[in-house]
Amino acid sequence: MAFNRKNIGGLHQAVRVALGIAVAIAAFVFLTGVAAWLVALGGAGFALTGLVGYCPMCAMAGIGRGGVS
Repeated sequence: MAFNRKNIGGLHQAVRVALGIAVAIAAFVFLTGVAAWLVALGGAGFALTGLVGYCPMCAMAGIGRGGVS
């Protein structure tokens, strides 16, 4: 049973995963301590929305796979 339908397309998903991973890696390269962990967590969350194909913020804004719905 699916709770959320996908609301971002394939290219959007790939870009989110790539940028999320890049931000998480950059966080540990350029930052230290708690700041690095917080930024990396944000990047991981961004990548996770790409892997799942569902973005809660896009859903709240009414943006679907075919553009603005």
